[in-house]
Amino acid sequence: MARNKDLPSKLRRGKKINQSRALPSWIILKSGGKVRSSPYTRREWRNTKLKKD
Repeated sequence: MARNKDLPSKLRRGKKINQSRALPSWIILKSGGKVRSSPYTRREWRNTKLKKD
């Protein structure tokens, strides 16, 4: 992978990083523990690759 990345690629990567964050604890408390995971799965950068589009 090149060191210098184009802007669309950076934006896609940034969005996926934000989606991969853990849920805030107040959401788990508010839902009584029913909601424990994000609708987007936790993505590990080595294992799940992004589309090249």
